[in-house]
Amino acid sequence: MKIGVFGGTFDPPHIAHLIIAEFVRQELALDRILFIPAAMPPHKRDQTISAPEHRLAMVRLALKGNPAFEVNDLEIRRKGVSYTVDTLEGLKRQRPGDTLILLIGEDNLIDFGQWKDPQRILTLALVVVMTRPGFTGSPHLPTGERITVCEVPELAIASRSIRERVRDGKSIRYFVPNEVEVYIRTNRLYTRSF
Repeated sequence: MKIGVFGGTFDPPHIAHLIIAEFVRQELALDRILFIPAAMPPHKRDQTISAPEHRLAMVRLALKGNPAFEVNDLEIRRKGVSYTVDTLEGLKRQRPGDTLILLIGEDNLIDFGQWKDPQRILTLALVVVMTRPGFTGSPHLPTGERITVCEVPELAIASRSIRERVRDGKSIRYFVPNEVEVYIRTNRLYTRSF
């Protein structure tokens, strides 16, 4: 099977995550997309993020109703800093016959060479760079690498702005799936300064 690997903090998961994942799944004829919430993203070590169990629960709620979407808790079970190369190694062990397609945002490509073992990542997975709204950089794609670009719909919704809206007492209806909104309210997430 062709498996999309969509990692992130998902704090919270929102409709742009879902729309873009479905768009990429269809464009690339992927059999499934794995949403993988990070235990601790390496680039957010100095930031406060919600507890992994909350982010995992919200992703599960967000993915309901789409049989092609699946949550994978590999990084959360592993704990510690979530490095993509370690996740791909784990997925290869879980799914030895599948082709892994790593989905990353266009803004991440600039730093890709500084990720932990980027060359190993390219042997474990094809990398699909998803365009980002407002991103003006056009990083040079290394020739011979297993990297391609997929132009996705421009949806300027960010988890950070959703957290701010909750903190400010504003509505997040339609920014996140209804069940995720209920979860956020019930568990009083993002009510304090982030």
